[in-house]
Amino acid sequence: MTKFIFVAGGVMSGIGKGIAVASIGKILKSKGFRVTAVKIDPYINVDAGTMNPIEHGEVFVTDDGVECDQDIGNYERFLDDNLSSNNYITTGRVYQAVINRERNLEYKGKCVEVVPDIPNEVISRIKKAAKKNRAEFVLIEIGGTVGEYQNMLFLEAARMLKLQRPLSVLFILVSYLPIPKTIGEMKTKPTQYAARTLNSAGIQPDIILARASVALDESRKTKISIFCNISKKDVISAPDIASIYEVPINFEKENLGNRILKKFNLTSQKNNLKDWKALVKIIEQVEKPVKIGIVGKYFETGKFTLIDSYISIIEAIKHACWFYKRKPEIHWLSSGNFEKNPQSLKELKNYDGIIVPGGFGNRGVEGKIKAIEFCRKQKIPFLGLCLGMQLAVIEFARNVCGLEKANSAEFSKNCKERVIDVMPEQKVLLKEKKYGGTMRLGSYKCELKKGTKTWNAYKQLNISERHRHRYELNNEFKDVLETNGMIMSGINPEKDLVEIIEIKDHVFFIATQFHPEFKSRPLRPHPLFREFIKVAVQH
Repeated sequence: MTKFIFVAGGVMSGIGKGIAVASIGKILKSKGFRVTAVKIDPYINVDAGTMNPIEHGEVFVTDDGVECDQDIGNYERFLDDNLSSNNYITTGRVYQAVINRERNLEYKGKCVEVVPDIPNEVISRIKKAAKKNRAEFVLIEIGGTVGEYQNMLFLEAARMLKLQRPLSVLFILVSYLPIPKTIGEMKTKPTQYAARTLNSAGIQPDIILARASVALDESRKTKISIFCNISKKDVISAPDIASIYEVPINFEKENLGNRILKKFNLTSQKNNLKDWKALVKIIEQVEKPVKIGIVGKYFETGKFTLIDSYISIIEAIKHACWFYKRKPEIHWLSSGNFEKNPQSLKELKNYDGIIVPGGFGNRGVEGKIKAIEFCRKQKIPFLGLCLGMQLAVIEFARNVCGLEKANSAEFSKNCKERVIDVMPEQKVLLKEKKYGGTMRLGSYKCELKKGTKTWNAYKQLNISERHRHRYELNNEFKDVLETNGMIMSGINPEKDLVEIIEIKDHVFFIATQFHPEFKSRPLRPHPLFREFIKVAVQH
């Protein structure tokens, strides 16, 4: 029978519940079990597609086209598995499903109530994820922290599932232990309150993952054990570490995997973390840096830099760098700065490679185009992703093909030289302002052109990659672009859409309409990122 492990957070958000879930999943999988993970987002949004990346972080996209929380990306990377819509739940999705069912008379005249009908819908979705993935373990991350109104119904669902299957449900609390500077002592009281708050929802944590800047001492473990009513062996120290990929190794040092199995009366003779440990060793030992600049706009908020907006790109860069035993050195370059001060483009020469990622809206676009032009002319390795490809096409059309007014329909509605245009089927939806879930989403086929740099990276003819966009390269301009030296190295065979472009006589100038970063794995870097870093190292 499937085992369910709920993971909730205490004290504050952003302390690593998603990485904890991914790491536990990795450990259980290494012991020979089939594992999947579910993320519960307590937002009314039906999906993450309409959420601001600066506020919520990256929008991750699955093969089946669901726009979801970035933690789904963490699960995929650690589990080395492709997840789907079944692995993502939001408050909006749950209520939408219940209301639709009520409208369709599926409740057969019963009064539909928040409890138990909403929690029952949540339970039904969790069980569906288990069935679809044939999972022996389902890890369920409840977003936010205990005590928030948004989480109450999800905690109620967890409590009800425990009532249904008392021997098949486990609760883990991830809680932060602060060390106030003026006191200099690690404080357990916030964790005690988090555990009591969870108790008030009818749930007793079985294991507490104690997050802190340093490892817990025995005194703190004893205190948490006594006041949170759990065994001291079930208080797992989770200190800050240099790389998230060390977390499964640290958890295993605390015997977390076997503690979980013991609570379910399970055993496993298998423990295959050999490759993972080898990766962590490389991460710890690499010294020679590769300097990569990311020209973006979704990382600035006041005086702070929010890297979560591009988390999959960052991880894909790391995976490829570690493959070549190099230390990733990532720098954030504001496209707005290149617009205001074109002289600052010279700083791009300081980097081994430049990436222009995806995005929406026209803010910072001209700065990105200037950066792309500089990389093209100065032979700096360049990788464009989604919007990055569209802007590379615009730059080439303007400065090489002589189409001085070339632009995208996204940025100039009256532009006559629309080298980038909206997909025909989306024009009606955009006119009606129906933006949610209307893009080309999920995996699409792509045929590669033999002999190109892209072909050399993939070493195969047919590939499938994930998309998230509305605009495409306008086929009316393909001939003029190709005549002037742009290679259409990847084409979607179903709709004859350009997926990948590259430029002749350049060390590495490749841009993709899709998001290759979504499919990169720690032990299997994505071919394009691997090739990009290879050239950057040589550069």
